[in-house]
Order: sequence, then structure tokens, then C-alpha cells
Amino acid sequence: MPTSLPGEDDFDVTPGASWDEVFEGDGASAADTPVDAPRDWDDVYAGAAAEADADTDAAAPGAHEPEVHTRRPRAPRQAETFRIYAPCPQGLEEALTAEMQALGFDDAEPGRAGCAFSTDWAGVQRANLYSRLATRILVQVAQEEISHEDDLLDLARSVPWERWFGPEDTLRVDTSAIKSPVQSLQYCNLRVKDGICDRLREVEGARPSIDTVRPDARVQLFMQGTIATLYLDTSGESLFKRGWRLDKGEAPLRENLAAGMLALAGWDPAAPLLDPFCGSGTILIEAAWIALGVPPGISRPFGFERMRDFDARRWRDLKDDARSRIQTQLETPLVGYDLDPQAIGFAQANAERAWLTAETIRFEVGDARSIEPPAESGWIVTNPPYGERLPTEGEEALWRDWSANLKRAFGGWQLHAISSDMKLPQQLRLKAQRRTPLFNGALDCRLFSFELTSGSYRDAS
Repeated sequence: MPTSLPGEDDFDVTPGASWDEVFEGDGASAADTPVDAPRDWDDVYAGAAAEADADTDAAAPGAHEPEVHTRRPRAPRQAETFRIYAPCPQGLEEALTAEMQALGFDDAEPGRAGCAFSTDWAGVQRANLYSRLATRILVQVAQEEISHEDDLLDLARSVPWERWFGPEDTLRVDTSAIKSPVQSLQYCNLRVKDGICDRLREVEGARPSIDTVRPDARVQLFMQGTIATLYLDTSGESLFKRGWRLDKGEAPLRENLAAGMLALAGWDPAAPLLDPFCGSGTILIEAAWIALGVPPGISRPFGFERMRDFDARRWRDLKDDARSRIQTQLETPLVGYDLDPQAIGFAQANAERAWLTAETIRFEVGDARSIEPPAESGWIVTNPPYGERLPTEGEEALWRDWSANLKRAFGGWQLHAISSDMKLPQQLRLKAQRRTPLFNGALDCRLFSFELTSGSYRDAS
């Protein structure tokens, strides 16, 4: 493996592009496609089981029939071990590693904007289903030192791509590099595409078509120095797309960043949780799924489901086992407030699509400067306005009045707030116990953590 593994911001052909800009292109996502929200979890179970049954009979999307060599190779043996890289938002590497270890991937270790581990094909599916923090699950299929871009043609030809996809599928290849002497990432990308197409033409008599918007198969080339690594993307859409978000509101957090904030805050799922700037509800919806034990991938499709010899029955069994562990109700309150009635409407609609009721999460129009606590103690985890979201008038008064209300009513609570404003503790006149570096997209942020006590202002540092 490279000494510095590929991270979320490494995978781009345009300097400064984020990981998801590289992979998502300009097309609509699964989360952008309207769906009818089932009314309860029984509807979810029935719908997912029907989907799995349908998958066993459905033809591959975008099929066009090759005239020769229609052999379908066997799927990888379950005992075969693959090296995996799971990218995540920068700042969540340690939390992601802990999550993967908790999922049974004992050799998981942090890398640059992600973590690496080893597992079999069943573990690949499990990681996709259960990881709340990863952006993707990438399977390493080849790695070699090259002396020229044209060497990538032979490297791509050497991989048995026919194990996972064929000429009937559409393909997308993405290329990125750090500290690499290659002259053109676009040319590297072309060489890999040519190698894949040559391999499939030689083995099966036809080549796949290219689709940069909704491909059936995704391949990633990562160049570090002269080391070239090829990855097979098993996730399809980015994993932060849970399938429930349609209404975004202003400046929404990505779901895996929200889950990461909860992990870094040390939130106890049995404890009350409040978000006084809830926006479209991402933090609280993620918290509800965590507390109820809902796997983040339970209601979305994955790239591996379109791969050859996908075992729909095995996948259905894995999801059925996950569903059997889901709780139906919470004992402690999850509460969100926002000044914007439209944002509250978005949050309520998103919660409904996530199969969450008003008894599970309470969203209300309210002002952080005057709200009352829903319990004697608990966690406040929030994404307060900053940057372009911060009102130009009354900024100082906003922080002063919010801080005053925190001191008046929230003694005994913890506050964890993400912001790109490094002076937030001074603005709130609170002493931050921790300042955890995080990236919200391209924004360099900190997750500021405070222990709230009643009484007078304390000096901030």
C-alpha cells in the first residue's frame, strides 16, 4: 500500500475539487430521486425484501448484448481477502477507524482522510451497510510502480475486471494524484479506460460504454509518486447519501459529517440531544438512526448490487439481520429548533422520509437565545451559522444572547459546535475544552467542545 493512502481530497482531476465532486459528476443522485416514504418499519422491510427479490431477475442497466463470449465468471470466494480503503471527511480518520474496528475489522488503521483494513467480500458489503462515517468502500485490485503513463495500460489490462462487470455495463474511471511526476491526469485516466476496455474485449469480445453520470461500474486510479493503485468502487453513490434527504435547506451538513460530530462529541444515545440551529435536521436524524440502531445503508442501493454474480439472497439475509436489531422507540428526547419556519418544514419532511415520527424527533420554530432545555442535562450538538450563513447585522448580539441563555438555562449540559470561525469561543465568552479539526466540505473548521455551567461569564482562551 502507499505510505500515504488516498484521502477524500486526493481523488480529483481538478485541483481543489472535493472527493464527491470527482465521483458524483453532474448527475442526479439516489437521494435526489423522489420516493414515497413508508409509514413504518414494516413497510421498509417489505419494500427492501421485494427489491432484493426483483434484483435476482432484473437485467443489468444499460445492457447491450455482446455477440460472443458471454461467459460469466464466478464471484470472488467469500474467503478471499481484499485490501480496502474507506475515505471519510478530514478529521474523522480516528473515529472511522474505531467504527471499522467495532464492525469487526480488527486491522483497521487510519490513513490520510480515511482508513485501511482487510476483509472478504461479505465484509465489503457489511462495511457499506453499516459505516456511518465512510464516504466510500474501495477495493484495491492492483498496485505497481510505473515509469511512464503508458505503463497504466498494461496495469489495467492485468486486472480480471470480468469478475465484477462486463461489456453490458457502463463504466466511469476517475484519476487523482499527489506528489506524482505524471504530466497529465487526463491521459492517465484514458490509459486506464483503454486497458479495461482492451481486457474485456479480449476476454468477452466487446467493450463497455462510458457513462460519467450514472455508471454501473466505477474504477479509481490513485497516483502517489510513481506508485499507481487501482481501486474498484463498491459503493456507487457516496455513502453519506442515505436515501432520505430531499429537502436540504440552507448549507446542510453531509450525513457522515453529522454522524462524525456525534461520535467526536461522545454523545450517549440514551441521553437527551438538542440542536438549536437544526436547519434541515441532519444531526438529529443521524442521531435517531444511531439510537434506534438503523444501519445507514438500509434503504439505499449500492454499486456492488450491480456487479456480476451478486448474491441477492445473501445480501437480503444480511439486511434482514440488521432490521431485526432496530429499536422502535426512544426513551429520551431529540429536539431541534430553528428560527426559519421553512427549515423546520424541511426537517420534518426529511424525518418522515427517514421513517421517524414526531414522537422520536421534535422539530419546532424557536430562537436559540430564548429556548428552554428539554431535560436537566444532555448534549447540544449543532452547526451554528458562520461564514455566508452568518447575519451581517447583529452578529455580536447573536453570540452574546445565545451565550447568556446557555448560562441561564443549560448548566450541566455539554455544547459541541462546528464552525469555521476560530474565534467562536471568544464570541461566546466560553472556554473550549477541545478544538477538533474538521472539514465541512472545503471549509477548514473546528468542532468546539464546552462544558456548560450556570453563572457568570468565564474568560475564553
